[in-house]
Amino acid sequence: MNIIKNKVLDEERALYGLENTIVRKCIFDGEADGESALKECADIQVENSFFNLRYPFWHDNNLKIHNCEMTKNCRAGIWYSNNIEIKDTKISGIKALRECSYVNMERCDVFSPEFGWSVDNIKMNECSIQGEYFMMRSANLDFDSVTLDGKYSFQYIKNSVFENCYFNTKDAFWHAENVIVRNSTVRGEYLAWYCKNVTFENCKIIGTQPLCYCKNLKLIDCEMAETDLCFEKSEVNAVITTPVISIKNVVSGRIFVPSVSEIIDEYNSRCEIITED
Repeated sequence: MNIIKNKVLDEERALYGLENTIVRKCIFDGEADGESALKECADIQVENSFFNLRYPFWHDNNLKIHNCEMTKNCRAGIWYSNNIEIKDTKISGIKALRECSYVNMERCDVFSPEFGWSVDNIKMNECSIQGEYFMMRSANLDFDSVTLDGKYSFQYIKNSVFENCYFNTKDAFWHAENVIVRNSTVRGEYLAWYCKNVTFENCKIIGTQPLCYCKNLKLIDCEMAETDLCFEKSEVNAVITTPVISIKNVVSGRIFVPSVSEIIDEYNSRCEIITED
């Protein structure tokens, strides 16, 4: 492979159409304020480089980004690209990843609102995320040991698995379909409304009014804390290991729970609620 190193590049489309090249210790910044530095490239590995300009990676194939930084000025950083590996990299800037497929991220720190929209097949391991509307309308997510702080995450996602994660996020998993969350903590209001075929296994769920208007919802050995008005208009089968403040207007199913302070049933529920009392 060719090597480009120790360059300062600020021109428009500075490395446009590059192929079979390692870009090492380069700075993409300067007075020219050029956009789209590495547009329509293939088989590129970018190492130890700094990005402070807009739209650097668009329409790229077989892209590796290692030990780099993309600042908040680097908006819409990675779009319409395929076969991407990102490791040990700090990613900032709004809408940093969109319309991409087959993405593998490891040990990255992301500070990006509206990150990950319409992405297909993304693996994320030991990453930290801050940003609203994370991963909207994406599919085939495989996350392990990911932490998230930001509202409105995982809306309209499909066919995804999350393990050993911590999510501090309001309105998460709305309209999600075919999703499994294992050994994780999810903190936030109004969790997973309107979801379908979603399972929480060995999870801790914290916050008011979770899991309403759901179809084929399953909870397996889950804790629930500060949770009231749970499961309204939902079809649910659940084994809950902690007391619940209130359960409201469940459509159908069976719930095992140590105790419930209040059961609200305004519509003759077909759900069986079994307590230890």
